[in-house]
Amino acid sequence: MPMTHSQVVSRSAADSRFWLLLGGLAALVSPLLAVGFGAVSIGFSDVWLAMLSGIGFETELSAIKERIILELRLPRALLAFLCGAGLSLAGAVLQTVTRNPLADPFLFGISSGASFGAVLVIAALGVGSVQLSQFAQYGITVGAFLGSALSVLLVVALAGTGVQIERMLLSGVAVSFMFSAGTSLVLYASDPQAAASLLFWTLGSFSSASWDNVLLPALVVIACMAVFIAYSRPLRTVLAGDENARALGVDVKKLRFGMLLCSSLLTAILVANCGGIGFVGLMVPHIVRRLMWQQNRYVYLACLFFGGVFMVWVDVLARTLVSDSELPIGVITAAIGSVFFLLVLRRRSWFDR
Repeated sequence: MPMTHSQVVSRSAADSRFWLLLGGLAALVSPLLAVGFGAVSIGFSDVWLAMLSGIGFETELSAIKERIILELRLPRALLAFLCGAGLSLAGAVLQTVTRNPLADPFLFGISSGASFGAVLVIAALGVGSVQLSQFAQYGITVGAFLGSALSVLLVVALAGTGVQIERMLLSGVAVSFMFSAGTSLVLYASDPQAAASLLFWTLGSFSSASWDNVLLPALVVIACMAVFIAYSRPLRTVLAGDENARALGVDVKKLRFGMLLCSSLLTAILVANCGGIGFVGLMVPHIVRRLMWQQNRYVYLACLFFGGVFMVWVDVLARTLVSDSELPIGVITAAIGSVFFLLVLRRRSWFDR
């Protein structure tokens, strides 16, 4: 016997809450479990002892293991979580405001613009000064935001009068290639040692993670998450079309441009600290919408959980897949994301389920 509409709604809400709870639990546990993987194997009990030691309790944990956990691996796991969560949030918002299931910060040109701005600052200051100066890190962040904001302005301008949705993704791809070419030119003009460091950074890495560069991404992710949730109802109306949203009193142009700038800020902060990492904002929102039965009021929080968990384990894979070496994060996400991109092209109905 087929289910009634109310039964379907009740079941979808129950399933959504289940996946949301599961994602929240995974988000709490995954960073702690990920700390145990690496060149030095560390047990889960040692992680708890290190955390107790960090808050002032005396433990029998060796000083070397405590330093590895608290100063190296735990900040790295948290930064990876924040990066995955932020890119997933940005991708979910971009897919909503453009009504295009293929939109994400990487394909939309925002990541490329942020990378170009950051690389310009790094090349101007020199790699050594970037590693030593906190002021230089702020300069990289500002450069990344200016580059990402410029990419948004270019995409909106190229999309045409009234911001034609069907042209925005193509404009984003064009802008992405343009900024990628600029980044390659900067790398080519740099000296070989600096170019090698910059190339690895542009492919994405959490190797320079520390407690100092975790705070700002955390604050920005939390702030943007609050903004997206606050505007979740107007964003849902945009999915029904611009005309319907205007009929309900939504200023679509201002909402779209504001969300684009907010997404560019979020992406810029993450690129400045982690480098260019693509396809996360494409994959995770699709998977979340599939799991959540299109329960839009839960989508952003679920993207935060599942995106963070995904990136934590991608980082573990990057650190352990090749012995005595570390793969760039962007290589792994691009390998997974390119296959996912082809699947999405074949099954566009996922977004409209």
